[in-house]
Amino acid sequence: MMSELLPGTAPIRADFLLSAQPRAVPDDDAAEGSTSHAVGHDARAEFNDSRSLSGAQRRKLTKEERKNRTGSNKGRRFQKIRDEVELCWKVANGKTCEFGAECRNTHDVTAYLAAKPKDIHFPSLRDLGDTPPFVKPFPDEEIMTDAENPSLDFSTSCPVFEAQGECNTGLKCRFLGAHVRKLDSGNWKVTVDEEKRARAATTEKELNFIDGIALKQVRSKKYPHPITDAYLKELKIEEAKTQSAPKAALKQAVFDVADLEQSNGVSGCKMNDRTSDDAAEDLSEVDTPDVPIRPIEKKRLNWYGLTYLAPLTTVGNLPFRRLCVDYGADITCGEMGLANSFLGGSKEEWSLVRRHPSERTFGMQIAGSKPSLLVPAAEIIAKECGANLDFVDINCGCPIDLVYKTGSGSALLDSAGRLGKIIVGMNKALGDIPVTVKLRTGVKDGRNNAHKLMPRLSCEWNTAALTLHGRTRQQRYSRLADWDYVKQCVSAVRAREVVEDLTPVPIFGGGDCFSSQDYWEKMEYSGVDGIMIGRGALIKPWIFTEVKERREWDISARERLELIRKYAEYGLNHFGSDTPGVNTTRRYLCEALSFQYRYVPIGLLEALPPRINDRAPPFKGRNELETLLASGSSEDWVKISEMFLGPAPEGWTFIPKHKSNAYGSEESQG
Repeated sequence: MMSELLPGTAPIRADFLLSAQPRAVPDDDAAEGSTSHAVGHDARAEFNDSRSLSGAQRRKLTKEERKNRTGSNKGRRFQKIRDEVELCWKVANGKTCEFGAECRNTHDVTAYLAAKPKDIHFPSLRDLGDTPPFVKPFPDEEIMTDAENPSLDFSTSCPVFEAQGECNTGLKCRFLGAHVRKLDSGNWKVTVDEEKRARAATTEKELNFIDGIALKQVRSKKYPHPITDAYLKELKIEEAKTQSAPKAALKQAVFDVADLEQSNGVSGCKMNDRTSDDAAEDLSEVDTPDVPIRPIEKKRLNWYGLTYLAPLTTVGNLPFRRLCVDYGADITCGEMGLANSFLGGSKEEWSLVRRHPSERTFGMQIAGSKPSLLVPAAEIIAKECGANLDFVDINCGCPIDLVYKTGSGSALLDSAGRLGKIIVGMNKALGDIPVTVKLRTGVKDGRNNAHKLMPRLSCEWNTAALTLHGRTRQQRYSRLADWDYVKQCVSAVRAREVVEDLTPVPIFGGGDCFSSQDYWEKMEYSGVDGIMIGRGALIKPWIFTEVKERREWDISARERLELIRKYAEYGLNHFGSDTPGVNTTRRYLCEALSFQYRYVPIGLLEALPPRINDRAPPFKGRNELETLLASGSSEDWVKISEMFLGPAPEGWTFIPKHKSNAYGSEESQG
């Protein structure tokens, strides 16, 4: 059968094949760039229209038409599902609401419980199986309910309460029966397990929260950042000097610096006792030395041989990172945040810095276009979260237009001078927290410049670690990563380090790593210290176990279902166990399944190792669960979510990033 398959098709054994034609290929490029809220495309209508055409009417689609059909759903909006009767948060947690009768939510607990959706049963590991219904239903005779409040189920368990000893959603929890008791007075009380809570204080409580006062200061531009102000002043004066500016230009630089200091509440130069001409003369003679390149107080990173989960937008959230840590990821990095959004006090952006205690080495990634954005953002991050950050990564690789056209992401690859000023400034602002850089080989195909840039990043500007994705911005995922060029870049950095007698910095490569064999062969060939894994981890989060144990894991369908259960548990602990939290968890679980369905069990393959860009023909699994987990239908992903999160509420929909995932194709399963 292998000889009958098209090139680039996964070599699935004949007895499991349903068709020799490969399934539709999800467009990772388009999905990666889906940041617009423009009205989406109806791929199903297009597909049905094309099928209704006769052979004579059919024509080869243009590149743009193919992209529109299999690209991203840009009109994705995820509504926040709420309870029919909204109970006040303060009342739900046994506190007094300061708004009293004027509160917009009800304080009537009885009315709330009467209208509350029925409690969800979260299955235990022993309830899982690989034959339908895959999750053993809870026997009706064992369900313990309250006669007056049938929504309560005292036989359920709450994943949040089990992990943390308390549930911060209180009476709004969708697993409420697990931790609520009725008092003699008739009131309801949410219980607390002090032993579990004490244990969870160090093992479960998330880190890196910014308090409301600090966030308000950031929003109002009143948060002090004196290191940034001094550095930007330095840059301003240096710029005036290097341009051989006349006295008038230097005078303007002085006024600009004074204005900057005043606007940030920092006392500046005392200008009232002297003329601006005198001040300009003085400043023109000041020798502003270079910022020390290798400050001894900087932490050094020893990452050789460690596994590294790439920062992944949307899907690289905290629950997913926890999952990858369980399977062997040593280094994790938060989703890319935008410097101007951090400076704008965006709650959503600041949540990207959140860290779970299980993340052994954790960093955050930031994108921006210039020192005046990235340096102050770094200084605030260091003050608010520095104790729980191991590194801060500068994104110099993001290819999407929204980022690139602002001069951020991969646009910095062509602006070495500006990037150098950013790194030097961030190093000063972050104190002993190391600065790392993730980059691509270049902006345009045939014009790679990473081999010139990378030695400067580490040797001139004190970058603590480098990660190189072996593709250009223009290339995106259209061809295989260029590991020959990755090797060339590593050699260029190491050669300069030898010449200047510098301690080697960790260099990680990236691109197309999908198996243990892949990982170790690429690492040995290129000379990198490790490989950052992105798409490979999305498709099979257990790849880190494979790498560490140097084997290809023929993971069973039941083990994969256990993984999904664990993701749901982590999602509830992070997003909350109330109705909005349950359905936010459901949304991100479906996002994860929109990648994991692409995994082809290695027990079904005629040749190893599997390759990430091989297209899988429609196939059946070794059992019904394995077949279900291979379904490209978003309806099936929602059904899988319902095994752990209860029925999806009426009106709830999931629109995946990939259009080809949304509706499947002629050969799609399920």
